[in-house]
Amino acid sequence: MVEAYCVKCREKVEIKNPKKTELKNGRPATKGTCPECGTKVFRIGK
Repeated sequence: MVEAYCVKCREKVEIKNPKKTELKNGRPATKGTCPECGTKVFRIGK
């Protein structure tokens, strides 16, 4: 699974409901939510 940093929990977490997306410049990214607190998390790459 893909991990991202949750600012609210202050730790790396596994992304819940990950969705692949693409930035304006064409780089891949992943969006989702933190399983602990429900905050949105974002990771560039993968």
